[in-house]
Amino acid sequence: MKSENVVIEVLESKCDHYKPGDKIYIKDALIDMEKTKKVCVMALQSFFPFVFAARKGVTPQQVGFGDKFIVQCPDYCEPVVFEIKKED
Repeated sequence: MKSENVVIEVLESKCDHYKPGDKIYIKDALIDMEKTKKVCVMALQSFFPFVFAARKGVTPQQVGFGDKFIVQCPDYCEPVVFEIKKED
């Protein structure tokens, strides 16, 4: 079976929960909790649809993103910007 692993990396953060460089690892359809320190449920909703797309090989360009999947947490008071990347 082909790997469908994805890494979500924090690029910018004004939130106490994340700092730049923090990562969330997705292994197939599950969050890899051995490698991931924490997952905020508010942030989940910002990247979930794009994690699924990346897992299935959809490129950022195919969904109108340009070169990268860049998303922001919906908490406008403490925004976090994430990049979603498929792992090879």
